[in-house]
Amino acid sequence: MRLTYALVTPAKDEVENLERLASSVLAQTVIPSRWVIVDNGSSDSTPDVANALAAAHEWIIATSAPGTTTAPGAPVVRAFNMGRELAGQPDVIVKLDADVSFEPDYFGRLLDEFEADPKLGIAGGVCFELENGEWVPRYVTGDHVRGATRAYRTECFREIGPLPEVVGWDGVDELKAHVLGWRTASVPTLRFFHHRAVGARDGSRASRWLAEGRCAHYMGYGALYMLVRTVGRAGRDRDLAAFAMLWSYAAAAFRREPRYADEAVRRHLRRQQSVRRLPLRVREALGRR
Repeated sequence: MRLTYALVTPAKDEVENLERLASSVLAQTVIPSRWVIVDNGSSDSTPDVANALAAAHEWIIATSAPGTTTAPGAPVVRAFNMGRELAGQPDVIVKLDADVSFEPDYFGRLLDEFEADPKLGIAGGVCFELENGEWVPRYVTGDHVRGATRAYRTECFREIGPLPEVVGWDGVDELKAHVLGWRTASVPTLRFFHHRAVGARDGSRASRWLAEGRCAHYMGYGALYMLVRTVGRAGRDRDLAAFAMLWSYAAAAFRREPRYADEAVRRHLRRQQSVRRLPLRVREALGRR
């Protein structure tokens, strides 16, 4: 029997993006059982677009997330957790950002991956972004899955959820899944198109790097790996502001800010970041798996 899936889209000020996303969702060869659009404090007409979609299709639900929080990364996670409660009981639940699009067979092919591997807990496609008029891939390291189209097997999500309302949620959930025996993967032949650069809504370049540094400390990154990662990101992005990430990481350690409480998860992360694995991580970042 074919697996079912549902979508949850947190959306804030996403009028144009949401309309484009709707075109992609409605064109899917396998339609979701539900699509929950959660307005997350929009000041534009995003709720109107969501309500119009819900009125036109009985499997689409439009709602709003109550309250706000100043914690970085928390609003979108809170909206997703709320939408998940309205998504029913599909086999796969997808956190789907509003600023993406994809080909009509995207979710059909993604479900094929889940059907082929019962231990696949989290999966998604490869992110493509527009650069100099061409769509180019943005590769990730290890078994990381981009948060923009992150799909969870519901059985896996029950074991690792709810998602923590912190920056770094999209690393913590994967690590916890690994510790519990689940596999995570970005499907190399499956692509989606990201219409806004990663981090473009997160403020200045420096503030984004600072947030990443604190996130790395929270997750338990090792100091040597953090140094190598900073140098690599500064070179890849041609942005010396990336060194703010290392400074923020060190500052968080000096202040003894809290780290993710599950020691087993942190140990697993440190094993993944061991020195002998660094050449592999570099190849992965370059798309040479």
